[in-house]
Amino acid sequence: MKTYIAKPKEIKRKWYLLDAKDKILGRIATQAATILRGKHKAIFTPHVDCGDYVVIINAKDIRVTGNKMEEKMYKRYSGYPSGLKETPLKDMLKKKPEEALKHAIKGMLPKGPLGRETFKKLKIYAGSAHHHQAQKPKVLEL
Repeated sequence: MKTYIAKPKEIKRKWYLLDAKDKILGRIATQAATILRGKHKAIFTPHVDCGDYVVIINAKDIRVTGNKMEEKMYKRYSGYPSGLKETPLKDMLKKKPEEALKHAIKGMLPKGPLGRETFKKLKIYAGSAHHHQAQKPKVLEL
């Protein structure tokens, strides 16, 4: 029996909806990364983007365990001396709640062109409203 290798033209993509309200940040991120990557499918091929689209709503209502709300820092560096900016998770959720989830999910995807292509299929919204009803996303529960 030969090993099946998925071809990009043969892949049928579905849309999934995840509600992040009162869910743990890491649990939502791992489930989203698995679906984006296509690991939930029997035809998974590591070098082909065979994943599905993921829509995450209520990103502002995610939870974390322990003291991560105050202690977890998101760092960015401008490239100039003393250009390091640190933002705690608490402030990140107030200003840009989608960014915390994006950061977590992007770290779980492959680095390089395949990961960048896969990441484009992720749609995150702070509230419960989204404009992907036409795609009829299937609701997933954790």
